[in-house]
Amino acid sequence: MDATTRKLIAEAYDETISEALAQGRSGEIAHREGIVAGAMFLSSMTGIEDAAAIAEVEKLGLTIQ
Repeated sequence: MDATTRKLIAEAYDETISEALAQGRSGEIAHREGIVAGAMFLSSMTGIEDAAAIAEVEKLGLTIQ
């Protein structure tokens, strides 16, 4: 995965967790929603299956700041 793709995944993650936290969701739920958002982006860009995309995004080690 190239640096631009990693950056765009991180942005999708950050935007999603911000929205989830603003809606009163827990940090754990917000994190999972962020991972799924990043995976959806990756899947749409590469065509890989959802489970594989989730695994790839989880490898990035994204966390709530």
